[in-house]
Amino acid sequence: MVIKSPKAHTPAECMALEQLPNIGPAIAADLRAIGIQAPADLCGQDAYALYCRLCKSTGQRHDPCVLDTFMAATDFMQGAPAAPWWAYTAQRKRRFPSL
Repeated sequence: MVIKSPKAHTPAECMALEQLPNIGPAIAADLRAIGIQAPADLCGQDAYALYCRLCKSTGQRHDPCVLDTFMAATDFMQGAPAAPWWAYTAQRKRRFPSL
């Protein structure tokens, strides 16, 4: 499923992963590959744990911006306002300096 717009403004509006802010077809496919099938599946998830699962499942280290994107998506699903993924870069660098 490819949904370019509109993106959801609230978690309740999200029926498909691609409706989440910052999530396009590639990241949606990555999430599905690790068992996240719907936006609601992100509720209560730890973005770093999701990133580690993705890296382990593919056998490769993914770009840290994927973690930024997971952070944006999990925060949004927990009620935070939509923010671009790069707004999470500084936070990620503080929390996970080795990435």
